[in-house]
Amino acid sequence: MDREQRREEGRKYREEMREYWAARRPSYMADSPRHGHVWTGLFILLIGVAALLNVSMPDLPAWFFSWQMFLIALGLFIGFKHGFRGAAWLILILLGSAFLLRDFYPGLTFRRYFWPLVLIVAGAFIIIRPRRKLWEQCTREGNKEAGATNSNFMGSGETWSKDDFVDSTSIFGGDKKNILSKDFKGGDIVNIFGGSELNLTQADIKGKVTIEITTIFGGTKLIVPSNWEVKSEAVTIFGGLEDKRSVSGITEHSDKILLLKGTVIFGGIEIKSF
Repeated sequence: MDREQRREEGRKYREEMREYWAARRPSYMADSPRHGHVWTGLFILLIGVAALLNVSMPDLPAWFFSWQMFLIALGLFIGFKHGFRGAAWLILILLGSAFLLRDFYPGLTFRRYFWPLVLIVAGAFIIIRPRRKLWEQCTREGNKEAGATNSNFMGSGETWSKDDFVDSTSIFGGDKKNILSKDFKGGDIVNIFGGSELNLTQADIKGKVTIEITTIFGGTKLIVPSNWEVKSEAVTIFGGLEDKRSVSGITEHSDKILLLKGTVIFGGIEIKSF
């Protein structure tokens, strides 16, 4: 079976899986703007109700209105809004719960367990994350011969690649890739206490492609051609996305669209053009 046949079979299978999961996904988890407004409004409404209870019922326990509970509530909000995809909601709930337990049990010390728990959570996240996104597995299979997977643990390196799909994982290290593909399909980047740089100035895309970015205590730098339009749907928590391209060089309404999705916690995404 040649490469084109494998790609066509992979594309058909991906479409079937998208339809399968879309048909079984509850309506309240739909990613429509209307549902997004509903969830955001509901979250703000609940914060207002909690503040009202705090001033009208002083006998309620103080922890109920603590910043730890806010992290837990924010994690639940993000989870419901995005159908419990990604890791942002879980990390926020775990952080809030850990600090809340520390207040309940002052004798407990979490400092000695911090790094082992970070490594356990990071490893578990990397292992189970692809299983939650079956259609992304199909994408990787469809581009198996044309794509590359790269992992860096406490190391760094620079590579030149003609791959159509990029799969990069950096933990306590760094990764730098220069993409030469003229039919770039997108990628998946994971940075945990690490960073990555993706140079796409020599690459080309057709229509819209998506890069999924998960950054926890790290950073991602994207260098894109000036004629690409960059859109972001990434969730940022104690982090941000910075577009350092000059205003005159930014192209609007381009037929080449790079869509950024994922989660950034205590980190950032930087976009540049030469």
